[in-house]
Amino acid sequence: MSVAGEYKQVFRGGQRIKGKYFLLIFYENQNSTPRLGLAISKKYCRLASKRNKIKRIIRESFRKNKDILSGVDVVVLNTLSTHNVTSKILFKSIELQWHQIKNR
Repeated sequence: MSVAGEYKQVFRGGQRIKGKYFLLIFYENQNSTPRLGLAISKKYCRLASKRNKIKRIIRESFRKNKDILSGVDVVVLNTLSTHNVTSKILFKSIELQWHQIKNR
């Protein structure tokens, strides 16, 4: 299956966790390794430097929490208020959402 097809599968059949700064859509995969997809919208965050900062925060948090996310494909989308807060707040927010995935 192509990468686009795998994204579609997550969007169609995935469960959603909505937070203040991120929307996480996750879908159980056939592998034991977790996979991350990012859909950081230019509509909600105009500056490329800020979008890249948001992506770095998400990737780092995902890397630190890989052990609790085994067997899951996750796509992360930003919300309108994501670009207005500090890195620390974004990191804490996404950490809480990883744990919500683990508990489902």
